[in-house]
Amino acid sequence: MKNILTLILGSAVLAATSGCIVAPTRHGGAVVEPVGVYVAPTYASPGVGWAWAYHPQYGWGWRHPEQGWHRGWR
Repeated sequence: MKNILTLILGSAVLAATSGCIVAPTRHGGAVVEPVGVYVAPTYASPGVGWAWAYHPQYGWGWRHPEQGWHRGWR
């Protein structure tokens, strides 16, 4: 029971604190100073092992090293 509670609590903390910081270098063809941008997850993590990552075609989403992209991104 204690392990399940720890797993649930750990998953909740991970989902609440996950996100990525991106430093853009161009905006409209003009070079601008790098500024950190926080991209927050739009929904909770699908489970253990999923990481919030950027997909070049679809944008941000959850990715698992063995199962690929959540919701069918390939």
